[in-house]
Amino acid sequence: EVQLQASGGGLVQAGGSLRLSCAASGFTFRDSAIGWFRQAPGKEREGISGIASDGATYYADSVKGRFTISRDNAKKMMSLQMDNLNTEDTAVYFCAATIGPTTLQYLMKRPQLWGYWGQGTQVTVSS
Repeated sequence: EVQLQASGGGLVQAGGSLRLSCAASGFTFRDSAIGWFRQAPGKEREGISGIASDGATYYADSVKGRFTISRDNAKKMMSLQMDNLNTEDTAVYFCAATIGPTTLQYLMKRPQLWGYWGQGTQVTVSS
């Protein structure tokens, strides 16, 4: 059974930091692209950061320079370090994974192409 278990969300003041983690099981993690998406109320799900199986990374312009994605293939874990948070970062955050030859940048803009999803964790940034 495929599982992605996200954790680490919470309430933080603007300018603060949070670290999201996601534990994976049930599929070949090292061969997968992994990504973090977020969805704010009334908005579409947005791909914000990802790492391909070859280590290539992607960051949306909205988080570039503030968020850092990482993966540990041995532990089947993925993380998202979020620094200098602002109120526009408030959303439910999802981890995702998929296996296939599609390029990461293409995948990050198309949530419907991702095969595996975590349950979502709420991040709220107060002003």
